[in-house]
Amino acid sequence: MAEVSEEQQQYQSEAKPARRSQGGLWFGVIILFVVIALAAAGFYFFTQLRDKQEGLGGEVKGQMSKQIADYQAQLAAIQAQIAAMEANVAGKDTHFTKTLADFSQLHNEKLESTRKDLNDSIAGVQRQLGKTRGDWLIADAEYLLSVANERLYLIGDVNTTREALEASDQRLRESGDAGTFKVREEIAHELTEIKKVVVPDVVGIYASIQALQDQVDQLVLLLPYTGKDLSAPADVKTKGAEDQGAIDSALSHLKGVVTIRHTKHEVTEILTPEEAQFIHQQLKVKLELVKIALVQHNEALFQSSIADAKKWVKQHFADNADVANFNNELDQFSTVKIHSQFPDISKSLKMLRDITKLRIESDKAMQEEPAPEAVKPVEIAEPADKISSTKPTEAEPAVK
Repeated sequence: MAEVSEEQQQYQSEAKPARRSQGGLWFGVIILFVVIALAAAGFYFFTQLRDKQEGLGGEVKGQMSKQIADYQAQLAAIQAQIAAMEANVAGKDTHFTKTLADFSQLHNEKLESTRKDLNDSIAGVQRQLGKTRGDWLIADAEYLLSVANERLYLIGDVNTTREALEASDQRLRESGDAGTFKVREEIAHELTEIKKVVVPDVVGIYASIQALQDQVDQLVLLLPYTGKDLSAPADVKTKGAEDQGAIDSALSHLKGVVTIRHTKHEVTEILTPEEAQFIHQQLKVKLELVKIALVQHNEALFQSSIADAKKWVKQHFADNADVANFNNELDQFSTVKIHSQFPDISKSLKMLRDITKLRIESDKAMQEEPAPEAVKPVEIAEPADKISSTKPTEAEPAVK
């Protein structure tokens, strides 16, 4: 039994590899079929995928072409905008450059003008600093002459004019400039003319007119007026006691109502107190106009106001001693010349303003003057005894 078993074991061991080889063959065949199937499936799927890719590639290619065309159009529009911006920037650059050039030119012109003004001012200051004391005195004299002309012709101040002329002549004398000699001659002539001018006493005349104004209320009016105490006339003659009593009774009633006065003129009306006061005030107003004309040196207004006042006195006031004295005062005022005829003193100022010409003329005059002749030495006669001892005579030859 042991032997059979060993044979069986040997047979069995030989049979197992044969079974194993058949199983492996079938497994390999199956695997091969699976691989082939997978390869066929993969090829099919690859073909389908390639077809899909070709379709998708056409669509993508069309979309890409369209997008590229859109991008190119946008790029062209951007390039056009950039070109327009460049042209605009170039135009602005040109405008700014031109504006800057104009501003620079204007600034340079202003700078040049300012430099010129400064140079002129500096030159003027240098000229002023370079002036001598004589030049300053001549300038001061010119100013005084201009003041004299203004005070005389604008205000009529003769005293100030005379003082200004004298001060100007003093400045020219101190300057020592030979060119001012003719100017000083003219100033001396003008001073002589100024001293001939009669200056009215404005303050005295004004005070006299003021005194006349104070006397206006004391003048007697031509017409009677109410509101004044009544006094009986001296030449009234009574015929009897009864008549006198009647008159006294009438006068007592009229007292304070009517003023009775003898007059040569016909009495046409009786003035009220307001009218009498108005007449006095009008005369004061006319005298006030006379004072205003006197202060303003208005000759025409002065004379016309005096004539108007005299006419008013003649029309409204009685012819008595007070009114006669009042009229005499007005007549004296009418003879006063408050604005005299002033002489021309502008010639000296014109000559001094042209001092350079006077200096040239003075220099020429000094050069043209003949030189003084040389003074010959005076020969002193020697005594006869000395001459005879030194000079040989004709009879006696000189000893050599």
